[in-house]
Amino acid sequence: MDLKGASALVTGGAGGFGEATVRRLVATGARVVIADMADERGLALADELGDGVRFVHTDVTDDDSVDTAVAAARELGTLRAAVIVHGGPAAGKRIVGRDGNAYPASIFARTIDIFLTATYRVLSKSAAAMAGNDPAASGQRGVVITTASIAGFEGQVGQSDYSAAKGGVIGLNLTAARDLAPLGIRVMCIAPGTFYTRAYQMNEAEAQAKWGPTVPNPKRMGRADEYAQLAASIIENDYLNGETIRIDGALRFNIG
Repeated sequence: MDLKGASALVTGGAGGFGEATVRRLVATGARVVIADMADERGLALADELGDGVRFVHTDVTDDDSVDTAVAAARELGTLRAAVIVHGGPAAGKRIVGRDGNAYPASIFARTIDIFLTATYRVLSKSAAAMAGNDPAASGQRGVVITTASIAGFEGQVGQSDYSAAKGGVIGLNLTAARDLAPLGIRVMCIAPGTFYTRAYQMNEAEAQAKWGPTVPNPKRMGRADEYAQLAASIIENDYLNGETIRIDGALRFNIG
């Protein structure tokens, strides 16, 4: 899939993975919508990258908001790619705490809404827009990349909601690829390990000292541009479809 002159949508485009992905896609000649709720960062990034890049305030848990972002991408050009990489809060508590109280189902459901239901929302709406595209020379109309986590395979203590949501994203991937295959739309999923982003709320040196030694090789946290590099490669390679790719330096979460 060649994105030169086409458009792409990146949800969470003002975040760590998202910003790196936006920069990568712009470098390939794509026009990009940065869909995020972080107005200041999103507007600054769009202003820096210039023509062909637009920030759209987007709440991925709201149908109308996602519709607006998809429409904005179509205004920039033929929508050929969507990268779903938005984040959100996860409480990180055990199902039953030391106080004997159960983790509230309402918080569990909110995490599922942000990470799983919203992923489906963006995927389905982006795919519906791509379905109307003229096929490229390869016969492809578009590609959607979702983002899971290695916690979707082996979640740690206190990650019940996050692991369930990311496991759901992994489970969605192959079915979505099969559903959309007749339309010439590919679906791929990236499952990152420990990558340094703003979500760690500490400086990079501190984060690397704490988390880097747990990674077998390279013995460091991942870099956001390494995620973006993989996303760009997936978009380019038409034979990648229906697979979840771990990018984690061979890290496997242990109980902890």
